[in-house]
Amino acid sequence: MLIKGLYTIKTFELNRETIEATIELHKEHPIFKGHFPGNPVMPGVCMIQIIKELTEKALDKNLFLSAFSNIKFMAIINPEIHAFLKLDIALTETDTEVKVKNTSFFGDTLALKLNATFKILG
Repeated sequence: MLIKGLYTIKTFELNRETIEATIELHKEHPIFKGHFPGNPVMPGVCMIQIIKELTEKALDKNLFLSAFSNIKFMAIINPEIHAFLKLDIALTETDTEVKVKNTSFFGDTLALKLNATFKILG
């Protein structure tokens, strides 16, 4: 985990080429004190990192974000209000890369959509 203590994986299911995971954000994490003071917001780059980490866990491989073709932040994730996030990740793996399609939700609200390509490092 690159940003230690930011979140905890509560559920993690890998079914062939899909990951279904629930994470709990730790609202007291220092990252939220700076982003933004008095109005904490989950940084988009941290969401991308979490998607990468969940994909690495599923594949047991190190990955590097090489491209993304679509990223849409649909709703603000406030860890004080939306501590639990559900991430659905579809994977397509070749010998050298993994294509990912992600949707992330809090409750019934779609918070993030992401299509990305990760290079396999090992």
